[in-house]
Amino acid sequence: MSDVQVLRGQVERFADTRILVIGDVILDQFIWGTVSRISPEAPVPVVNVTREELLLGGSANVLRNIISLGGSCALCGIIGDDPMGDELLALMDKVGAPADGLIKGERPTTIKTRVVAQGQQVVRYDREKAGAPSRQTLKSMLQYLTDHLAEFDAVIVSDYAKGVVNEELMTRLHLVLKELRHSGGRAIPLIVDPKPDNLHRFVGATVITPNNFEASRISGIDIRDEETLFAAARQIREEISCEAVLITRGEAGMALLEGDNDRLVTVPTMAQEVYDVTGAGDTVAATLALGLAAGCSMTEAAVLANHAAGIVVGKIGTASVSRDELLATLA
Repeated sequence: MSDVQVLRGQVERFADTRILVIGDVILDQFIWGTVSRISPEAPVPVVNVTREELLLGGSANVLRNIISLGGSCALCGIIGDDPMGDELLALMDKVGAPADGLIKGERPTTIKTRVVAQGQQVVRYDREKAGAPSRQTLKSMLQYLTDHLAEFDAVIVSDYAKGVVNEELMTRLHLVLKELRHSGGRAIPLIVDPKPDNLHRFVGATVITPNNFEASRISGIDIRDEETLFAAARQIREEISCEAVLITRGEAGMALLEGDNDRLVTVPTMAQEVYDVTGAGDTVAATLALGLAAGCSMTEAAVLANHAAGIVVGKIGTASVSRDELLATLA
């Protein structure tokens, strides 16, 4: 059986997996329009709005990718008790995802609004209240993890630095994962899409997926070439004792350092054209988790994630990849 046939078979097994995503839930709002003149009031374009769109964003975009790729997924995070929170719940219902892990907290739903004209983003403005959640909200999230973690085949932590991925939550997550491993002998992979701050929270992760810029910040090494890339990956692996480091590098593809290997596995980019990298990290984390849950080796899962990322950067906006698109690319 060829490598391509093996990979296609693993994608078919995505349907048998169930993934939990934990992190910062965002509602992405896109305002699409055209520009034909500059404002007489200020040197800014006047956008004639033609349509608006609401999409699952942040950690919810990871969920959207998992479901689009054929897997089942649940989300643990915070939304506001507000109209935009209701819009997000409606989008969750539309993709068939359960919402029992979404806690209505005391702060408003995080919204990122992007104005796009002639295929170019004109401006983005954010409405958010970051920081640690209230005690009651955090307690509800911790209880959800304790009650439901055993139901999943892999866990993704999607950190957008809004405060959901905090010390207490990660401590509980590691504890429950350890208890499940000791009681049933089942090791649930933990995939982390990090932000550079507070890296110590992710000690013991199965794989961490920083981009090139984040890897430089985390390791303190300016990545300029293959040698400094390897040094940065090794520094991250040693610092958090993870099994693997997957650095996403845009047009340069990906680099994987696994286990005690003293060499990088480099995966060239599959992108034909790059229009928009928004959400590409979400697609990588989603595909990597599905691959590991479906029985892929780390390298096989990274190759699948690279193919999926190559598709999503060719789309404008917070995009996802479908199972059929991924299978077609592998063909």
